[in-house]
Amino acid sequence: MMSDSDRADQMGQATREKLRQFIGRIERLEGEKEELASDIRDVFSEMKTFGLDVKVMRKVLSMRKQDANERAEQEAMIDLYFETAEGV
Repeated sequence: MMSDSDRADQMGQATREKLRQFIGRIERLEGEKEELASDIRDVFSEMKTFGLDVKVMRKVLSMRKQDANERAEQEAMIDLYFETAEGV
């Protein structure tokens, strides 16, 4: 069985450099992702301060990501279930 140092010795310099670059890119992107998530939280906080219902806005955003046909099908199912539940 090969030790870690043996594997490192077999890995070429170019491969090691490429690995470092990949890791650096991922770390930068993770940092950007954290910043964006913070910005999004700030916007939701502003919306809440303005008196908007954040839970409803999250649902609206989720629905806007869906295909129009998929959204219409989901809304029809919700209506059907709601109407059925009213009779209970």
